[in-house]
Amino acid sequence: MNSIEIKNLTKIYRSHVKEEGLKNSITSLFHRKYKEFTAVNDVSFSIEEGELVGMLGANGAGKTTILKMLSGLLTPTSGTATVMNYIPWQRKNDFRRNFSIVMGQRNQLWWDLPAADSFLLNREIYSIPHDLFLKRRNSLAERLDVADKLHVQVRRLSLGERMKCELIAALLHYPKVLFLDEPTIGLDVVAQHSLREFVAEYNKESATTIILTSHYMDDIEHLCKRVIIIDKGKLMFDGALSSLIEEFAAEKMLTIKFTDTVEKHELESMGILTDFTTEKASLRIPRARIATVAGDCLQRFSITDITIDEVPIEDIIRQIFSKK
Repeated sequence: MNSIEIKNLTKIYRSHVKEEGLKNSITSLFHRKYKEFTAVNDVSFSIEEGELVGMLGANGAGKTTILKMLSGLLTPTSGTATVMNYIPWQRKNDFRRNFSIVMGQRNQLWWDLPAADSFLLNREIYSIPHDLFLKRRNSLAERLDVADKLHVQVRRLSLGERMKCELIAALLHYPKVLFLDEPTIGLDVVAQHSLREFVAEYNKESATTIILTSHYMDDIEHLCKRVIIIDKGKLMFDGALSSLIEEFAAEKMLTIKFTDTVEKHELESMGILTDFTTEKASLRIPRARIATVAGDCLQRFSITDITIDEVPIEDIIRQIFSKK
């Protein structure tokens, strides 16, 4: 059963254009010029209930605009969308009670109050029974390791602690659909890992439908089996992450550690050297030749270790956007 369905969704912004200067300011009062910008262009996809999907794209690609339309914050110029069989921009109460959106660059918690006070406000908004609220809040706080931070002013929390509290606020009312827009942006490696682990476990145990946008490829690789790529408002790819790698990564990475010293020119004919020392080298090799090249290396050189890996996903995404 599909939890989210989008058909031919389009969002066009119309903005007033004014040239600088007093004369042009006066002229624009009577003869306005407008410019149109297409943020989302004829996008269609569907997401099953309980699925965790990653959405990739450069800044300004249209990812956040799609999430805002799915959460009812924006009305599309054309096209249709349903979330849990509701039309989002109609903003019906039953719909609003069953979804949450967390934006890494926007705060929903009161800056000068402890997070616990903002949670109480959410309890009232969503009419959560007091005992159930306390159980839910304490459980989430312990799992995210911020139980001792709930009564500290939000502005005094670290960025990682603040994002964890934002996530708790979004999950207090047991939403069936969760939109995570860059939730790990700006976080250190430890905080990113902690949030990733929590989201993965939460998705499995609650079967919540989640759309995750991120600039960090580690988020996508660790959490999402399926990815959607948006570029300049258009859908470029929608499918399994493994299919993305197979379709767009024509090469594999071969990393070799040598027992004896090896000269650079001995390896250059085998592939594209991406890293080289006299004791270790990394090469990009066409998929069709990887087994042959690995066998040649084992015969020609004294080797302590040899590994074959996929090209890093961030390199694949970079290639897609550079070749589009």
